[in-house]
Amino acid sequence: MIRIIESTDRRAVAALLNRRPGENRRLQSGVARIVDAVRREGDRALLRFARRFDGLRDAHEISRAEMEVATRLVAPEVRQAIRFAARQIRTIARRQAPHEWTVSPVRGVTIRQRVEPLDRVGCYVPGGRYPLPSSLLMTAVTARVVGVREVIAVCPRPDPVVLVAAIEAGVTRMFRIGGAQAVAALAYGTATVPRVDKIVGPGNAWVAAAKAHVAPVCAIDFFAGPTEIVVVSARGRPEWIAADLIAQAEHDPDARAVLFTPVRRLAASVAREVARQLPREGPAAAALAHNGGIVITRTLDEAVDLAQLFAPEHVVCDTRDVAARLTRAGTVFVGDYSAQAAGDYVTGSNHVLPTTGAAAGRGGLTAADFVRVTTIQQITPRGLRAVADAGITLAEAEGLKAHAASIRVRFVRSRARAAR
Repeated sequence: MIRIIESTDRRAVAALLNRRPGENRRLQSGVARIVDAVRREGDRALLRFARRFDGLRDAHEISRAEMEVATRLVAPEVRQAIRFAARQIRTIARRQAPHEWTVSPVRGVTIRQRVEPLDRVGCYVPGGRYPLPSSLLMTAVTARVVGVREVIAVCPRPDPVVLVAAIEAGVTRMFRIGGAQAVAALAYGTATVPRVDKIVGPGNAWVAAAKAHVAPVCAIDFFAGPTEIVVVSARGRPEWIAADLIAQAEHDPDARAVLFTPVRRLAASVAREVARQLPREGPAAAALAHNGGIVITRTLDEAVDLAQLFAPEHVVCDTRDVAARLTRAGTVFVGDYSAQAAGDYVTGSNHVLPTTGAAAGRGGLTAADFVRVTTIQQITPRGLRAVADAGITLAEAEGLKAHAASIRVRFVRSRARAAR
């Protein structure tokens, strides 16, 4: 079942919108111990934790031959779907990639933007309730499009479908490891697992906490919490809206699934459809019972405002006019046929998206996350004369006399040279 809430019940709405995770000291301390052990002991600690938490029995690195064998175990239509999804992702990633440019803001000053791929990235692939080859495609394909030479994938229990996705995505090496120990191995490196420049990809609470723990020494994409969907609708189809809410909720018992609507009849119809379609047991039932809700708003404007306040991972809405106003979201789906689940797999837009309100400050994973963007600056004597007065004035206004002096000493020399 799913609750129906009036927007005037501010306490209930605030509780529904609140996704701040409670401080879990046991989890944080457990993650810290695992990460620090792997940093100190390397493979010895990594394999100890992999056997304990993931039931590792085989070699922790997956050979190319093993991946090739997996292709024979996966149905042809699934392999074809993986190739189709990868093509879509490549198409979008190529358009997203930052480009190089050169500009001269004043004569004698040249600024160039240089774009270089990261040398090595680590892609985390969850291995919990369901195999997620789609997550591997979203991260590894995008990295390879911009030229990342080494893509290291980790997954605690990769099934054949994930291994087929690894081949299609161009994964360089793959390891049968997961959890905080895998994140630590990628961040610090071990004798067998190479250290990476950046770790990307979704995971459970332990993975998210581990990524936050290693962030000072290894770049990460962003903190990823439980998945979220918000539907803003005044005229949607109840059966389809309910299907979208349930689809996203089946990922995790902690998932959030919310409908904001000013139409009371639509709210009641969606609630009936959720009750009809919802499995009696499983993560979707738990998520909708504890973290789901239908909020009846006074107006469509209020529905949009609440969605903006929520800043969710996914938003589904009726029209492009409404979509234009939904600026605080990881991704926005417009219209009845824009099934959110299609975006999880085959539209090509990346499904690694910010959660827990992070969409207020950034969007989802893109090709830009896998490159270094560096500016190259060159100033001629003429250019220095054009900018020196303003630079010296600003440095002195900040009280940074040495900054002013470093410009002035060159300015004096270049002016003397010009006077000859």
